[in-house]
Amino acid sequence: MTTKNKITTLLLSTSLSLASCAIAAEELTVWAWDPNFNVAAMNEAASRYQQTHADFSLTVMDSGKEDIEQKLHTMLASGITNSLPDIVLIEDYNAQKFLQAYPGSFAPMQDTVDYSQFAPYKVGVMSINKNVYGIPFDSGVAGLFYRSDYLSQAGYSEQDMQNLDWDQFIEIGKQVKQKTGVNMLTYDINDVVLPHIMMQSGGEWFFKEDGSLNIADNQALKETLLTIKKINDAKIVRPTSGWSSFVGAFNAGQVATVTSGVWIIGSIKSVEEQAGKWRVAPIPRLKLEGAKQASNQGGSSWYVLNASANKQAAIEFLNATFAHDTDMYQKLLLERGALATYLPASSGAAYAEEAPFFGGQKVFQDFAKWVGEIPQVQYGMFTQEVDNAIAAEIPALLKGEPVDDILKRVENNLKYQIM
Repeated sequence: MTTKNKITTLLLSTSLSLASCAIAAEELTVWAWDPNFNVAAMNEAASRYQQTHADFSLTVMDSGKEDIEQKLHTMLASGITNSLPDIVLIEDYNAQKFLQAYPGSFAPMQDTVDYSQFAPYKVGVMSINKNVYGIPFDSGVAGLFYRSDYLSQAGYSEQDMQNLDWDQFIEIGKQVKQKTGVNMLTYDINDVVLPHIMMQSGGEWFFKEDGSLNIADNQALKETLLTIKKINDAKIVRPTSGWSSFVGAFNAGQVATVTSGVWIIGSIKSVEEQAGKWRVAPIPRLKLEGAKQASNQGGSSWYVLNASANKQAAIEFLNATFAHDTDMYQKLLLERGALATYLPASSGAAYAEEAPFFGGQKVFQDFAKWVGEIPQVQYGMFTQEVDNAIAAEIPALLKGEPVDDILKRVENNLKYQIM
């Protein structure tokens, strides 16, 4: 992610058929972050769309995610919309905040887009009542990445890693630590990646469907925090602080596993010397009725601004590319590691490709299967605020304060802060 603005303009040839120029002579603008992932994907979509729409052009403004969110908040709150783009990328965790705080600002698209073709959990985060906004993009489907060499030294096979609950994961971690000296995982006390993955696998989030808080009686959150405490007590954790420390730990071979969204693959593969040593398994399961071995971390989607003078052109462009073009998703997977949430694109040669870095495992085929198993939850409007409140209580949790007391205190404090 970068904070430095950069304009990428795509103006391609104009030699194709006149019959395809239904929305010609309109230049769309897009706000997005990450030039090697989201921006590259949008430019690829524009390039392919222009092959049948000769006068189509699109400009992507590449900014940091926080910068985009701040500008979007400021302009929508002020009602000054003439500087807004036609299309904006919004992270899934923040989608409901924008949709509910600024009703009427984003174009509903259910009359154009067939949302039954997308992973249900992605559609849920962009829906309000019967309206569905935006086009789902990438998945943050989670997996348990593990070092097969460390696990083998501790006496565990690949089959042993396939159907774990978190208690079994902890017991394996103790053996790995005893027999190899390597910790089982990293943990950053201020990071919410692992708690998010655990809680969503249990089918709950911080908010109920009506938007009210779901903290004190949230069984998935309670089981998540109890599991975090067990992992800490087992002394199988390498403490980290921040992204560089986290990536540095597994790149240096200092931990045996990483539980994360699929987007972590690029960072894992950055150390060529570790090629062939990594594998991926389904995430461990919470000891909770109905809990799945599937979850999500991150991901974002494309939204059309209602104030856009090119609103219909933007909707038609997104629908023709991100909601239909399966070949485009094959290319994005191989070149960018972008795993589609458009279900018809979850098969094909790219997904069947054996990955030498992962010992020949067809990792994208596995992730594509897990996408459809992710429990659908409502991220609500204030995930960031709840994350901060929970993180502030982790020290008390690790010292042994009862989880029920912690959750009641968090909910009571948040009622005054955000409700």
